[in-house]
This record gives sequence, structure tokens and C-alpha cells, in this order.
Amino acid sequence: MRKNMDKKFLISGGGTGGHIYPAIAIADEIKERFSSSKILFTGSSSRMEMKKIPENGYKIRGLWISGFNRKNFFSNLLFPLKVIVSLVQSIKILHAFKPNVVIGTGGFASGPTLFIANLFKIPIFIQEQNSYPGITNKILSKYAYKIFVSYDRMEKFFPKEKILNYGNPVRNRFGKADNIKIEKFIKAYGINKNNKTILFLGGSLGSEVMNEFVMDNIDYFEKSNYNVILQCGDRYKNKIKDNKSKNVIILPFIDQMPTVISCSDLIVSRAGAIIISELSFVGKPVIFIPSPNVAEDHQTKNAKYLYDLEAAELIHEDEIDYKLKNIINKIFISDKYRNELANNLKSLSTLKSTKLIVDEIEKYIK
Repeated sequence: MRKNMDKKFLISGGGTGGHIYPAIAIADEIKERFSSSKILFTGSSSRMEMKKIPENGYKIRGLWISGFNRKNFFSNLLFPLKVIVSLVQSIKILHAFKPNVVIGTGGFASGPTLFIANLFKIPIFIQEQNSYPGITNKILSKYAYKIFVSYDRMEKFFPKEKILNYGNPVRNRFGKADNIKIEKFIKAYGINKNNKTILFLGGSLGSEVMNEFVMDNIDYFEKSNYNVILQCGDRYKNKIKDNKSKNVIILPFIDQMPTVISCSDLIVSRAGAIIISELSFVGKPVIFIPSPNVAEDHQTKNAKYLYDLEAAELIHEDEIDYKLKNIINKIFISDKYRNELANNLKSLSTLKSTKLIVDEIEKYIK
């Protein structure tokens, strides 16, 4: 039900799609519920949120902030200055916008905004997607009114009395896929409906190891009569050349995710929390290949949680060359096993997550 509530919401987070898309899902629910509300985002001025947030119809203000590079110490020489400047920028944004609440969805970009909001006595809320939280959310948790999580046993990281396990927000686009769009996609890319289709999702930034596996195993896909859709990532699109196979489709980025997933029989994916939530929503068999290059190795922890529940297969990056084809064959040989994986993953889906989060935030709006 739409309410005529003239309030202001500031949402902060970014760096990767895993932080951006939950923020958009929450914003969509706020906009749908409160007809007169105003919504503003903050994020890193050098990251993908500066493009993705406006594409979804929202305004964003960029901060001069970046994460701490653990591999290259000298690249961090400006880090203290960036933090100070971002704090000052946050002061100006909060003073001008005067939000009623501030919501953080993680990533280093949310740190300055939520910290200053707390100093201004503005209620702050945290939405943590992963089974192992990043350092920004762990630091900010002491100031948050409520912390929305998606996994059990999160009291190891956050104050128990603040935790609400509502699952991860899933964007409205993950409703039932449009059959007309599915047919158009199949026709546009010449997908053979008689073949099984494997979708490789390398995350919003792409996965070099997945890209290499696909390109090195084109003969295997052709002999096995498998279609492949590879989401390679914008940063790798110019490195992948000479694909002459009719079985392999290469896309830098997938805008029609529900359509592409609906065309797929098996998904090989990174293990970011949001893609996990989206895949559980649609219920397909999944092989997770977690990225080891993320904070606290949280993708491995996410995937291991699902593997232990027999809701997905798990392969580590250094196992791909000798293990992935065997697991693909194992899943396609057994209809029973394939359905068990899909059904177990779907059973974990939380369909009302976004509504529950905004219900709770609404209680604190003055």
C-alpha cells in the first residue's frame, strides 16, 4: 500500500554488484511504499555504482573513497587523505539532504556516510549480505539500530540484540521471466533448444579463470552438445577473441538476467551473496566457484554453507581444470541429482526479505 509520507532516505554502499543491487531493491520498495519520499545514494566516485544507480532511476553523490589495497602498499599512500575528504563530503551531503534514516549495504563506500550519520544522531541500518561480514559493517555495527542478515550465527560478528535474519533483498526483476523475451533471446543468439545450456556467471567484474576455462574447452562443449553462455565482464571483453563456436555465446554483461537464467539448465557462478539469493529465487542447479580475491574469503564461506546443505556444488579455483567437467557431467547424467540441487537451493529463498527490511526501518522514521 502506497503511503503519502514525505520523508528522506539516504542509502550508501557499493564497489560491486553485491552491495549495489540490495540497495536498489530496498530503494524500489521504499519508492513503491512511500509515494512522496525522496531517495539519495552515496558511493565511491570511481566505482560501478556511479553508473548502475542512475540507470535504475536514482540520484547518487560520489565520495573520494577507495578500499585499502592489501597487495600493493604504495597504492594506499593517499588512503588517509581519501578518508578525511570523504568524511567532509559526507558531512556536506547529510547537512544538505537531511535524511530521516541512513541505510548501508556494505563496501568501503558506506563507511564515511554511516559514520557521520551516527554523529548527526540519524538512525542508521546495516544490510549484510554475506555469511562473513566485511570490516566496514563490523565497525559500524556498534552504531546501527538494526542489522539485517541472511545467515544464521551472525552474533559472532554483530550485537545479538540488533540482528534480524530476513534474507537478502532480491530485485523485482527476478519475478517470472517473460516467455516472449526468452524466445527473442534464443532466436537472437541462435541457441539450439535441443542442447543443454550452461551459464557461466563471473560476477559484475568478470572472472578470468572462468573465461579461460570456457575458451580452453570449446571442443568439450561442442562434442557434448552443450550450449554455453559466458558473462565475461567488461574488463575482459577485449581479451577474449577468436570465438568461432556456434555453441558459445560471450556477453560482457547481462542486463536480462532472469531471461538468461531461464534459458539455462545449469549455472556456474561466483558465490557472492546477492547472486546466491537471486539464484535461489529461481531454483536452478548451481556449481559455485568462489572468488578468493575478496575480503575475508567470504565467497568461499557462502558457498561452503550451501554445499553442506546439499544445495549446490562447490569447486575451488585451483580445482577447475581437473574437476569442473566431471561435476558438469555428473549433474547432467542424473535428473534426480540435478533436481535435488535445484529444489534444495530454492527452498532457501526468502521472498519477503525487502518488505520485512523496510517494515522494520519504517518503525524508526520520525
